[in-house]
Amino acid sequence: MTRYFVTGTDTDAGKTLVASGMLALARRRGLTTLGLKPVASGCRRTAQGLRNDDALALQSQTWPALPYAAINPVAFEPAIAPHLAARQAGISLSLDDLVGHLAPLLALRRGFTLIEGAGGWRVPINDDQDLSGLALQLGLPVILVVGLKLGCINHARLSAEAIAADGLRLAGWVGNRLDDGFAHDASSHDHTLLQANLDSLRDHLPAPCLGIVPRLITAEQAIMAEAAADYLELPDGD
Repeated sequence: MTRYFVTGTDTDAGKTLVASGMLALARRRGLTTLGLKPVASGCRRTAQGLRNDDALALQSQTWPALPYAAINPVAFEPAIAPHLAARQAGISLSLDDLVGHLAPLLALRRGFTLIEGAGGWRVPINDDQDLSGLALQLGLPVILVVGLKLGCINHARLSAEAIAADGLRLAGWVGNRLDDGFAHDASSHDHTLLQANLDSLRDHLPAPCLGIVPRLITAEQAIMAEAAADYLELPDGD
């Protein structure tokens, strides 16, 4: 039974792609799985209520299955920072409330559990608390998703330093290829630049690389997760 908190170097770094891919890989290995998105902004209105694509992707790789409200208890329609969305909705978010929701789910003792944050490490949920405080309260090691683009080395190093400053262990990092900065159909120059950035990340981040995910383009969440799983490793012990 292992649990990790998944964060990113930025919004849209690829946290959900990596998290759902790791959950798919864990399922291949016969583990029960649980993917949680405690707070999600940018949700769609549906007949069933607000739904977030990231949370749905995690739900699809959770086995045995759980209802959506268990995966994503706090959903906001505006695609803005959680503390701003909560303010607009007139509700109060707190780490204690989120931990209270997660406690019975973690008691299920699934073989492999991932809790995905929102945005990067320092995204606030209120005036005094960050969502990363969940990882601290629950004592979770962290998986860092690095969006591979120009500037990623700085973003990754600062994120790793913040995680360490909070007293948590960086269990590993994953590079996710984005359109921004490094072209998908890379020239030899772009490939050399990408490799140089990856070498720098390996040199400077105090944790193993758990995979480099190429640019994946498909509308099917399950296909995306399975495709990403081919490029990933689980942290040591899983």
